[in-house]
Amino acid sequence: MEKQKKARTAHVVLTSHSNQVFKDTPPINWGEKDPKKRGPVIATISEKQNRNAIGTHSGSYTVYRALSIASGAFPKLHKPELANTEGTFRFKPNPSWFDSTKIVTIDPLGADINIHFKDYLDAGYNIKPTIAVTQAHLHIPEVRDAVNEGRLKIDGKIVKEDFSIKCTKVALEPVWYLPGMAERLNVSEGELRKVLFQETGGMFPELVTRPDLKLMLPPIGSSTAYIFGDPDDIHNTDKELTCRVHDECNGSDVFGSDICTCRPYLTWGIEDAARTAQRGGVGLIVYFRKEGRALGEVTKFLVYNARKRQEGGDSAKNYFYRTECVAGVQDARFQEFMPDVLHYLGVKKIHNLHSMSNMKYDAIVGSGIEVVNRLSIPEELIPADAMVEIEAKKAAGYFTEGEIKDSKDLESVQGRKLDE
Repeated sequence: MEKQKKARTAHVVLTSHSNQVFKDTPPINWGEKDPKKRGPVIATISEKQNRNAIGTHSGSYTVYRALSIASGAFPKLHKPELANTEGTFRFKPNPSWFDSTKIVTIDPLGADINIHFKDYLDAGYNIKPTIAVTQAHLHIPEVRDAVNEGRLKIDGKIVKEDFSIKCTKVALEPVWYLPGMAERLNVSEGELRKVLFQETGGMFPELVTRPDLKLMLPPIGSSTAYIFGDPDDIHNTDKELTCRVHDECNGSDVFGSDICTCRPYLTWGIEDAARTAQRGGVGLIVYFRKEGRALGEVTKFLVYNARKRQEGGDSAKNYFYRTECVAGVQDARFQEFMPDVLHYLGVKKIHNLHSMSNMKYDAIVGSGIEVVNRLSIPEELIPADAMVEIEAKKAAGYFTEGEIKDSKDLESVQGRKLDE
């Protein structure tokens, strides 16, 4: 009986090899107003000769796709059939779309590829959307509470009879224009490419071997915008806009962990966004996947343990210190790129910004968007164990309309013990 021959994988050709540079690759002219001159973002691998970007679509889900392909469950050369997938709302182009300094981390043409790049699609190019728009009804317990307590009313349009909130939601995959990102960070493009290459363990060799490729689709999570009211009113500065820019906190946002203020701040922002829409304005929540100040949940949980076990217990005085001891930095989020989503949506003026973060505020204002009012979280919404966080942030200079405690008073702000 003959031994079965072991299947061999195909030879791997690195995308940095010179024979992977193709003449027919569509060029990218970032900021160009005419889509035909701007060019489509092509990061699919089914036709490698068309690729004009580093990385691939789907962000962090690329790895799951690879596992599925390896197991034989996913067709390697699949092309999406996009009939009827167009958005429920089409955002109108605005000047920021064509300003290479305003939007550098998402593709403003990424939603309507069937319109902008129909000729390419008809010619067989495998182009995928990086933005999708749909409708949703949000069922959130805190909204029901707000209605029952008289802070929010059922109007049948924004807040429905079943206590749900109707909204438009927008998913945005990251598309990085490396020259623009380098400029915003005030570093050279070469240095940015080198550090990205080194700190990802050499995951993308094109970063240092293909300076002709200016776009990168990184393996990170996407962002989502939730719009309450008419999305067309976002760019109208005469319409009141209430906005909460929120960074992911899975433990609090989803599971209700009370060591931080993330969920109550988020749900209060949603409540106020809906209330603004009801009085003729528009509400906006932008949700970024930057878990644990972009340090991740493992680091965050390690910090929780260190805070609870330190001498003197979990006190507001040492809140930031323990994070820096474990992670090496207090915050790795770098909010410089956060306003890109706002510029895509057409935001020019925010009447009510729900955020205590000076990093977020400075990034928004620095990008040219006016902020009229800043709103900190009401004290009655702060969980008892989260007083450590909130008092530490206020003392560190975060925006607040309340009292700021001195160093001695901060020591008296204590959280639960680890085993409580």
